[in-house]
Amino acid sequence: MRPFVTLAALALIAVVLAYVRLAMRVEGLEAQLRKQATPAAAAPARILVPPPVIPRAELSDLEKSTIALFSSRSKSVVHITTVTLQQDIFRLNALEVPQGMGSGFVWDTAGHIVTNYHVIRDAHAARVTLPDHSVWEAKLVGKSPRNDIAVLRIEAPNAELSPIVVGSSHDLAVGQQVFAIGSPFGLDYTLSTGVISGLGREIEGLMGLPIHGAIQTDAAINPGNSGGPLLDSSGRLIGMNTSILSPSGASAGIGFAVPIETIARAVPELIQYGGEVRPTLGVQFAADALTRRFGMTGALVLAVVPDSPAARANMRPTRQDPKTGRVSLGDIIGSIDDKLVNSNSDLYLALEAYKAGDRVKLGITRDGQPLELQLELASNVNP
Repeated sequence: MRPFVTLAALALIAVVLAYVRLAMRVEGLEAQLRKQATPAAAAPARILVPPPVIPRAELSDLEKSTIALFSSRSKSVVHITTVTLQQDIFRLNALEVPQGMGSGFVWDTAGHIVTNYHVIRDAHAARVTLPDHSVWEAKLVGKSPRNDIAVLRIEAPNAELSPIVVGSSHDLAVGQQVFAIGSPFGLDYTLSTGVISGLGREIEGLMGLPIHGAIQTDAAINPGNSGGPLLDSSGRLIGMNTSILSPSGASAGIGFAVPIETIARAVPELIQYGGEVRPTLGVQFAADALTRRFGMTGALVLAVVPDSPAARANMRPTRQDPKTGRVSLGDIIGSIDDKLVNSNSDLYLALEAYKAGDRVKLGITRDGQPLELQLELASNVNP
């Protein structure tokens, strides 16, 4: 009996020891899990001390003058928004939708605004936003597609209009600093600076004729800058930003501006007559392509305006026989005061050197024979 009791006691002791060991292992695993689950003690918070602020040095004289120039001259710059009509296909109503935008500048206290013609071309209406953010409906007063100039007028009070200060482009020099103010991409009143890169450039106008004397600049000119002023370091208007030379349509460092002399000559005429005052012969010319098709050079007279200089000089137009359909070519102008004329553009540009009332000598070809005609130039408008 005693051996049995002894074995039973030993077995009980073994079971207790096994349980104790198991309990210790479980407790050890739980402690390890608690240790893994408990986040590490957070490091003491590090107080970030901002770097010391270094006082700004005094602005340079150049910076001060640039800031003053923008502050004063931006009061003369306006933002132009154009709209066009679009029909609502469901209600058959005509709706005004935005068409484009550009810049311009105040010409006088009568409310005349100067901009590029291509900014408002084909627009149904235009609105002018002044520097105080007031918006005014604009009326087209005059246009010169030839020189890409247009004049608008708004009914704003005189006190809200700050006319631009007009300068000259005769004394400009390559390398001279210039400033362009406008609203590129619709951004409000942006200033870009640069230098004059070239003078006396020729750029193509909307009529396919060159604009002479254009100013080339590397000041950033982007869409929306068109029609804005190009200023010299004194803040005087020396040109109107009109185009850029860039395949992407964004500034590539080559921009052009119509010179102030062209603007100053054209704007008063546009205000008074609605168009530029030019000398005229009183003829309508055939397209250059048609003239070349007949194997000829010069300006082929297609029609003659009655009671015009050409009519009084007995200039012959192109005619078609109603019975046979045979076409009789009119006179072909090959020179003006001994200056060679190879195309309509040549004659148009040559006439810019004259004014109404001047007498000119035309070298023409009629029925294959050379002739000379003397006539007095008339005006394209009736003052």
